[in-house]
Amino acid sequence: MRVVIRIGGSVVASPPNPEIISRYADLLRELKKKGHELVVVVGGGSLARDFIKIARAIGLSESDQDKIAINVSRLFAQLLAMKLGDLGLERIPTSVDEAAERLETDKIVAMGGIKPGMTTDAVAAMVAERIRAELLVKATDQDGIYTKDPKKHPDAKKIDKLSFDDLFQLFEQNKHKAGIHQILDPEAVRILQKERTKTVVVNGFKPENILLAVKEEKIGTTIE
Repeated sequence: MRVVIRIGGSVVASPPNPEIISRYADLLRELKKKGHELVVVVGGGSLARDFIKIARAIGLSESDQDKIAINVSRLFAQLLAMKLGDLGLERIPTSVDEAAERLETDKIVAMGGIKPGMTTDAVAAMVAERIRAELLVKATDQDGIYTKDPKKHPDAKKIDKLSFDDLFQLFEQNKHKAGIHQILDPEAVRILQKERTKTVVVNGFKPENILLAVKEEKIGTTIE
């Protein structure tokens, strides 16, 4: 199965979490051993947002703020790639086409952001479209998608399954801003909706949830 795994910066980078990066490397090796083809897109999390604040404070444009955040996400991808050893790439892809080409080398492809104005969610969706992935799994800091932000609303309820159409109604923001933080970026959802790419949102602090999603067991929130 071709799978795109989107690891949220909230999981590996807020703050940087060496233990969970190592656990993801182990999980990816296991999935690879089972014959899956894998592209992993890593976010920069709160560390990227810290750098965005610095860039903004010194007067850099929003595009330049994004470039800084992209570099942070690529650093985390590089850490993961290096931890994968022989299964990882020496060079982190900087475009969707390059990611697709590197997948043909039978390696696990780890990457971060690619260009200003685009979240790592959108990158993951574009890669899924390009390689015709059968599944996209997003590992985030929540157990799935909720009716409201569960961190702000105690009465928020987890949704086990929904359509891409339903998802748009839950968005609080519908345009990109540097450092946007929500469960799935609207642009990513538009791409996934167009291709009807099955997407599962899981709690990324338990890497084994990725394995359950790939096995099509009930976990997190499924979007179809």
